[in-house]
Amino acid sequence: MLGMSAPKPAAAAAPTDLIKDGSEMTFMDDVITPSDVTPIIVDFWAPWCGPCKTLGPALEAAVTAAKGAVKMVKINVDENQALAGQLRIQSIPTVYAFFKGQPVDGFQGNIAASDIKRFVEKLAAMGPAPDNGLADAIEAAEAMLAEGAHTDALETFTAILEEEPENAVAYAGMIRCHLAAGNLDLAETLITTAPDALMKSKEVEATRAQLALARQAAAAGPVDDLRAALAADPSNRQVMFDLAAALLATHRTEEAISALLDLFKLDRDWNDDAARKQLFTIFEALSPKDPLVLAGRRRLSSMIFA
Repeated sequence: MLGMSAPKPAAAAAPTDLIKDGSEMTFMDDVITPSDVTPIIVDFWAPWCGPCKTLGPALEAAVTAAKGAVKMVKINVDENQALAGQLRIQSIPTVYAFFKGQPVDGFQGNIAASDIKRFVEKLAAMGPAPDNGLADAIEAAEAMLAEGAHTDALETFTAILEEEPENAVAYAGMIRCHLAAGNLDLAETLITTAPDALMKSKEVEATRAQLALARQAAAAGPVDDLRAALAADPSNRQVMFDLAAALLATHRTEEAISALLDLFKLDRDWNDDAARKQLFTIFEALSPKDPLVLAGRRRLSSMIFA
């Protein structure tokens, strides 16, 4: 027995939706399942426990300050003795942290505020970045850009940067808006003058590759003319390379990758390994998880190591 029974006071309302009261019946839904995405702190307490009355509010404050990076469930051991026994809770307060369905950290007794802060920050680093309120705006801007509404997307990305100047996704989005609109010189200026905190971000690095491709595409000839030239001379390496650039200019990325792979297969050493280098530039310009990148890398690897 963890302590003498006491009259059960009315449960205090959780200060935010990040903190809730749990039970044996809801433990799976409140703790185990959501811990697949977000670390969940479980505070085992009882109304008669003096240290619990200090630790609980301090934990709640730290969880609230984490802004969604972690969540908290409070378990009254007097009301959930079977669960406390199953988890071998010998004294209270006891705190466990769950992530991916498993306990990953914990402590017993009251601890200093600085230790609570470190405990919560360590857990927060395990999960996804907290929502800063700008995620929806970024998603909307990306949709605008995908639909060709460059001006509207640019205005949204710019507004996001006013709220969060070091948001790499928004800064890179602004560059991509100028690339899509054909403002290549302005895009290059934004890349070369990016703030130090953003210069080496993967998002801004990707726009360098996108700019290089855009400049090549601007100099590419009409696709139909290049296809005709290739039909007349199927082994013309330069025409194959130029056709890939022209296909990129018309957003036929899959065909461009295929053309470059054909060129690499025909003559991997042509023009100082130009086909492979161009393929890597395209891969860098796209998301690493893009199906075109994954398939293209597999085909290229099979040729290299054949």
